[in-house]
Formats: sequence, structure tokens, C-alpha cells
Amino acid sequence: MSTHSTALPGGTWSLGDLAVTRFGYGAMQLAGPGVMGPPADREGALAVLREAVDLGVTHIDTSDAYGPRVTNQLIREALHPYPESLRIVTKVGATRDREGGWPPAREPEDLRRSVHENLRSLGLEVLDVVNLRIGDALGPRPGSLAEPFETLVELQRQGLIRHLGVSNATAEQVAEAQAIAPIVCVQNMYNLAHRQDDKLVDELAGQGVAYVPFFPLGGFSPLQSTTLSTVAARLDATPMSVALAWLLRRSPNILLIPGTSAVGHLRENVAGAGLPLSGEDLAELDAIGH
Repeated sequence: MSTHSTALPGGTWSLGDLAVTRFGYGAMQLAGPGVMGPPADREGALAVLREAVDLGVTHIDTSDAYGPRVTNQLIREALHPYPESLRIVTKVGATRDREGGWPPAREPEDLRRSVHENLRSLGLEVLDVVNLRIGDALGPRPGSLAEPFETLVELQRQGLIRHLGVSNATAEQVAEAQAIAPIVCVQNMYNLAHRQDDKLVDELAGQGVAYVPFFPLGGFSPLQSTTLSTVAARLDATPMSVALAWLLRRSPNILLIPGTSAVGHLRENVAGAGLPLSGEDLAELDAIGH
């Protein structure tokens, strides 16, 4: 497998001592409908993962809850033994029920089991980065994360985890985690139309901590944002491309993890993220979320 990271838009960022491409890949969509069960096209899913690495992606985001275990098993089948430069970021703190829900699983025994399941399904002896997912399906919720986060710190001290992060968290919870142990990333919902974390993005950039928006393309359609559609038409690009390019320009600590189950779509996302945006474009786009 080749790894030509210089061809990817955005350059690189460091998660602690681990360098990753700012353009990454989110594996969530590789599972079946509702992120449950196997993909309809298993060979297609494997091909997307291999293409991501061939394009130079060195940051893959996953979770043992996707499937559950489906995306991790696909990653292992497609890419193991892993390229030395590849970093796999996973998350713990939620499980799946028979209805496809995401009930919390943040008790110490839940987290220890989940870390070991991630190690086993990915075929790893140590996990590069583990994000503690808190909140719920509707977003962050107030409350202390100390007990579950301290459990992950204990597993880090045991040598099972290199670096820690938090996901679906409030700014107060991010600060609480940082008071317990260093974190290298925050993974929250954020995009052109959902800018509630603007201040947090900038604060983390100043600290050298990555911000990883999930569902970065959510909330957009020509009907929902005339401005986005207008800018995209002017640039002869798709709204998705413009949204990705804006995120890369928004702050140097933003890492992209758009997901797709199609090789062609993956290539479109890479090309779109490199779309040049003028000062006029940026000014119009910035107005969407305010």
C-alpha cells in the first residue's frame, strides 16, 4: 500500500506524538443500515478502506459499537498488518441494543470490556487513541465524566491506550477531563450550520488539541441553505465539497473524518476538501451559522 499523505488537502496534525493527515476517514457508514449488521457490499467496504490508505489517509475513526464490531473487523481484514503511519482512533462509552439504540456503557467494567474488545477486533496490542463518548443521541448532556474518564486513564497506564480524547462533550466536560489527564482530541458535532462549539474550537487550537467534527456534512441541502448552494454553484462544486473545504479552512486543528461506503464518493470528498475558497466565499459561508 502506498501512503502519499502530501497529496491530501489540509496537511497533517499531531495527536500527541502521533502525526495524522487532517483529512481522515470515518468508518461508521461501512456497517449495515442504522449502523447495525454487515454491509450489503462487503468487498466494496474493504475496497473503500484500502483506497483511503492508498490515497494517503493516516487517520481512521471507528468504534466497536459500529455493527457492533463490524467496522473494526472490516478494518482488520482490509488493512492488517497496518501501515506504520496509520492511526486508528476508536471510542467507548456506548453499546447497542436490539432496536439499534445507543444505550450508555460507561461503568468501569463496561469500559474495560470495550477497550479489550476493540483491541481484539482490530488485532492490536495497544490502541492509538480512545475517545470517551458521553452525552446521548441528542447531544452533550451536563454532568461529571470523572469516573469513566479515570477508568480510561487507568487503562492508559496499563499500556493499552496511547492517548485519550472525549466525544459528545460540553466545554465544561472537556475542561474536567483535562484536569484529570491530557487529551489529544475532542470529537463533537460541528459544521457550517451548527457552530455551537466555535469558542471551544479556538480554545483547543491554542492548546494544540485536535477538534474532530462528526457528521460534518449534516444539516445541509439546497433547500436548507441557499447561501451554501449559491457558493457551490459559483465554484462549480457540490455543497458537500464546499462544506468540507470550509471546515479545513475554519481552524488548523480541525480533522475531517467524512464517511462513505463508495470508492468514488471517497475520491470526491478528498477533491472537495481541497477546493480553494476566496475571502468572499468564506465571508458568505461564515454567515450561515450566525
